[in-house]
Amino acid sequence: MRTMPLAKREITSSRLALGCMGFGGNWDRSPISEEEILKTEKAIDAALSSGITMFDHANIYTMGKAEKAFGHVLKGNPDLRDKMIIQSKCGIRFADDIGPGRYDFSKEHILGSVDEILQRLTIDHLDILLLHRPDPLTEPEEVAEAFQQLKSAGKVLHFGVSNMNKAQIQLLEAYSDERLIVNQLEMSLNKLDFVDQGVHVNQQAGTSVHFADGLIEHCMREDIQIQAWSPLAQGIFSGNSSLELSEAEAKTKELVAKMAAEKGTTLEAIVLGWLMRHPAKIQPVIGTTNVQRIKDAVDAVRQSEMMTREEWYELYVSSRGNKLP
Repeated sequence: MRTMPLAKREITSSRLALGCMGFGGNWDRSPISEEEILKTEKAIDAALSSGITMFDHANIYTMGKAEKAFGHVLKGNPDLRDKMIIQSKCGIRFADDIGPGRYDFSKEHILGSVDEILQRLTIDHLDILLLHRPDPLTEPEEVAEAFQQLKSAGKVLHFGVSNMNKAQIQLLEAYSDERLIVNQLEMSLNKLDFVDQGVHVNQQAGTSVHFADGLIEHCMREDIQIQAWSPLAQGIFSGNSSLELSEAEAKTKELVAKMAAEKGTTLEAIVLGWLMRHPAKIQPVIGTTNVQRIKDAVDAVRQSEMMTREEWYELYVSSRGNKLP
C-alpha cells in the first residue's frame, strides 16, 4: 500500500483534514459572536479527539473571520498549536475600490497576506501555504522570491497550490528552490472527472471530461499530496434532502446507504472512503462545523482500507450513470 505523501515527509499522518471555511459566521464584516467562537472550539475539539490533526484555512473564508475565530481558540488554548498542522491559502482578492474580484500572486500580496493570516490565527508560522487559484498574470520569479522570504523568516515551512494543473505546478517549481507538496482539487463521488479523465483515453467520451490530463499521475510520481475539497459533494449522498437528484444520483445514494448499513458505518464514511481508496492517497478536506458530522467522517479511514475493488467500482459505475466502455 502506498503511503500518504505528507506522511512520507513526516508532516502529518492525518488522513482527513478539517476545512474551516464555515468558521466565524456569515460572509460579511459583522463581528464574530461568542457563539461562533464556541462552535469553532467544539469543532476543533471534535477533530482532535477523532485523530484529525490537519486544519485547512484560506484568508478569504468568511471574510477573514474563520481565521480570527480559530485564533481566538488558540489564544485561549496555546497548547493546541503543537497538536496541529495548519495550512492556509491566499491569492483570491474580493472586489474593492481599485478593481473587480481577481487573483493576485504578486510578491507584495503573498507576503502581506501571510502576515495578516498569522495575525488572525495568533500563530508565528504556517505549516503549509497554498496559492488558492491560478493567476493568469503570475510572474514565477516573484512567487519564488516571496516563498524564499517567507521560508527564511520562518513564517511558512512548506508550500503548495490549489486548483492547478501539471504545467502550472512545473512552471512555479522551475523558478523556486521550494517543492510544491500539496495540490487541492475538487473531487468526490459526484465529481468524477479525475477518474474519467484516465478511463476515457482515446475515446470520444473523453472530450466532455474536464480534468487536467496527467495531473493525478504527476502528483503521484512527485509525491504531491492531493487534497479533495468538497469531498462530500454538499451531502448529496449523505443526508442532504434539499437537493434535486438525477436518476444516477438517487441510485447511488441508495447504494451508499445499503453499504453503510451492511458495514455498520456512516454514510459519510462510505463516501469519503471511496475517495480515499484511490492509490493517490487522497486527503479529503471536510468542510463543516457540525460536531456529529466530523465524528461520522472518521470511520472513512477504516472503510477505505476495507473497501474492495468491486465495491469501489460499484460506487463509481453507479455514480457515472452508465457502464464502463
